[in-house]
Amino acid sequence: MESLNDHILEYVHQLKQGHIQKAYKGIMTFMAGLKLYLEKNYPDYFSSALYFGYMDMSYFAFTPMDLKQKKLKIAIVYLHEQSRFEVWLGGSNRKVQAKYIELLSRVNIGNKFRLSQVQPGIDSIIEMTLVQQPDFDDRQALMEQIELGIIAFVSHARSLLSD
Repeated sequence: MESLNDHILEYVHQLKQGHIQKAYKGIMTFMAGLKLYLEKNYPDYFSSALYFGYMDMSYFAFTPMDLKQKKLKIAIVYLHEQSRFEVWLGGSNRKVQAKYIELLSRVNIGNKFRLSQVQPGIDSIIEMTLVQQPDFDDRQALMEQIELGIIAFVSHARSLLSD
């Protein structure tokens, strides 16, 4: 079993290569730019601060007011290890999350969406993959691809919740 010191030695070795810092900075710069892009195009949405994370996931909330009034939020999530963008419908707390998971477990949510389970460490109600292997070299096309996915997800979430 490796010790924390072993992990830190490997971490330092990897940092000396320089790739991790450049990649992480590029991802965070993209996420901040995406947030600004969406805020500019959808000024009536509520936007939270960017959560940088622990190199596992980074995200920000970007929620239309009608969903926010239901104590729901839309999270734009980048999963670092998978190099994947997802969009999640979440609740403002565990009670709200459990309520909507129970509600949506009784309807067909569609095959693009994953219904979460109520359990520790799970922060979503439903999830959808936006971009499987993003091309960060074409920032504008990637932002537009994510934007279209978010809008489709929000529309679908609204239709599921209106039944």
